[in-house]
Amino acid sequence: MASTADDPEQPFDPAGQTPSVDPSITPSTPRRRKPGVSADQTRRKGGRRSADIPHADVARRPTHRKNSTGPRRRELLQALGIFQRATPDQLWKLTRPGNQHDKLTRDNLLDLEDHQLVRIESVRGDRRQVWVLTKRGHDEAKLLLSPKGIRISALREKKYDPVTGKLLGAGYDDHAAAVTSTAAELHRAGIGHRLGFQTEIGHRLADGYVQRADLVVRAPEAGVPVLLVEVDRRSEDAHDLVIKLRRYWEWGRLLPRDADKRTVGLVRSRPDAIEHVGHEQRLWRRVYPPTGREGLVPLAFVFADTTEAKVANTVAVLEEAGRRYWAPRRYDSLYEKAITALDYRQAVPVVVTTLEQLQEHGAGAEVWRRLGRTGEQTLTDALDNPDGHTLYRAQGARADAEAKQRRAAEGEAQRPVCTRCGRKFSDERWEEITVHRTAVRAGDKSVCGPCRADDVARQEAAAEAARLEAAAPPEPQGGPEAKRGRGWLRRRP
Repeated sequence: MASTADDPEQPFDPAGQTPSVDPSITPSTPRRRKPGVSADQTRRKGGRRSADIPHADVARRPTHRKNSTGPRRRELLQALGIFQRATPDQLWKLTRPGNQHDKLTRDNLLDLEDHQLVRIESVRGDRRQVWVLTKRGHDEAKLLLSPKGIRISALREKKYDPVTGKLLGAGYDDHAAAVTSTAAELHRAGIGHRLGFQTEIGHRLADGYVQRADLVVRAPEAGVPVLLVEVDRRSEDAHDLVIKLRRYWEWGRLLPRDADKRTVGLVRSRPDAIEHVGHEQRLWRRVYPPTGREGLVPLAFVFADTTEAKVANTVAVLEEAGRRYWAPRRYDSLYEKAITALDYRQAVPVVVTTLEQLQEHGAGAEVWRRLGRTGEQTLTDALDNPDGHTLYRAQGARADAEAKQRRAAEGEAQRPVCTRCGRKFSDERWEEITVHRTAVRAGDKSVCGPCRADDVARQEAAAEAARLEAAAPPEPQGGPEAKRGRGWLRRRP
């Protein structure tokens, strides 16, 4: 008998039913219900609904690691966006040099790898991993760098050999590693911020050739507003470095395209006319800030993976063959013997060091040598010009004062002496007898001012006496008796 809707549901008795024998029908074996599902709950078709699983349709993202923070991840993305490839040790010095080791940097790199922002491109011979940005990480770095006006490096895409399947272009050449290590050591010493570094910056010359600097450093807070860096692993001849120096010198003498026509005409008139054009009107001041020192944009040569003898030979060639471009000149002054200062206004300040010295002593130590000097100095001391324009102004002022004193002494020796009283002439009396318009009325030129005044007073007194004498009435010739003895009736004796 079938049960009605009012009848309570009877419990299922497996012993009271026999399984179906039709092979096309699944045997009606009893189903085991999952825990938490009551016997009277009907089975839902199509599985669980998405409303019951809030994140069923959302891709599951990995959680950030414990030691990973937002600022650290942004720093790594910015550094890789600028330098393209770097090891954890280099990234540690470029982002958090204050930490004792690169453990946190490696943890953050692994966290970025979990989020598919970075990847390991290769492993160097010293077992150090080389990290690069993925396509997604490159887009993130562009969002961080583009608003700041910083050029982002090219994306390192995965390219495989169609035959062997080997990853192509995954080599991390030693030159690129040396450039990144140089920037890391500068940042570790407080010279520059990671956002103040740029790589492969082009400088177009007048003939169209583009000279690219390996590294451009901007560190105004460290006293280095701008510094061009060329890293050499002895892969270039010393004379090739001289050619690079010449190109930077030529680029520093160029005018911008919108320069004044009068200035352009002046520069084209003769080769050295550009030296009379101020640096503010030149092209390099449109690209870089003022250096705060005399001269063009400073240049640094960093030698890596070489010997001291090779470095010494290269520096000797730079000093000799490149003297025209880095050496200062003598000032054109009236006091040639008194002025020992040098004119650096048309020279390129060149400093040299080695990557090994930077890593051993630090970039802030006395590891920099200026061409034309002996000994090593700190970077700012090497770039300064203590014998430059400041000394020139001091020596010029001192020479002017000495010349003025010398002229005064010579004039005092030539001052006339009064022939009457023996005193020296005053400045007024000396000028009176030497100036033509007053010399005609100077009187006796051999006497001083007071004696001349006495002469004038005597002359004026004599003239006054003569005037008074001339103005008095004349007296009678015979006297009073002669007047009484004469008359009409008096006879002459």
